[in-house]
Amino acid sequence: MGFWTKLSTSIDRINQLLGSVASLMILLSCVVSAGNALLRYGLDISNNWPLELQWYLFSAAVMLGASYTLKRNEHVRVDLIYSRLSDRGRLWVDLFGLAFFLMPACILFTWLSWTSLFYPSWLVMEHSLNAGGMARYPIKFVVPFGFFMLSLQGLSEIIKRIGALKGVVSLPAEDLRYEKPTQ
Repeated sequence: MGFWTKLSTSIDRINQLLGSVASLMILLSCVVSAGNALLRYGLDISNNWPLELQWYLFSAAVMLGASYTLKRNEHVRVDLIYSRLSDRGRLWVDLFGLAFFLMPACILFTWLSWTSLFYPSWLVMEHSLNAGGMARYPIKFVVPFGFFMLSLQGLSEIIKRIGALKGVVSLPAEDLRYEKPTQ
């Protein structure tokens, strides 16, 4: 498990960093929004790039934050039996869900968003049609990249759960916790 554990740890570190970048992008999005409001309403200067930049920052934060959210085990779950299972049972359910639902979907979305969203935009160096608008192809790259990173984090979670089932890796309690929603 040595190589796989190191790979999982490396993926976790990268997504930890991307989570920090996503948090910073949320802050920057708010700052840009406030600055845009000041320019537009305070100084009567209108330009579209601050609004587009705000959208780009928020969009990138969502796409980069998804893999970090999976790393932290904070995605939404639909619990039918999960909370009633033992830790070992939860590991099996997680492993099944990761391998048969998350990974195929993320790999498909990575490929589709690359071939039909980013790549055609990059070929023509697509820009916004708005006056003062920004290039669109860089933000369109974030979509396949975000799904690719979510795929990598899914692989990391699979590695950790297999290691835990073999008794080689000890998962933190928060990786197997489930918080029932309050009424």
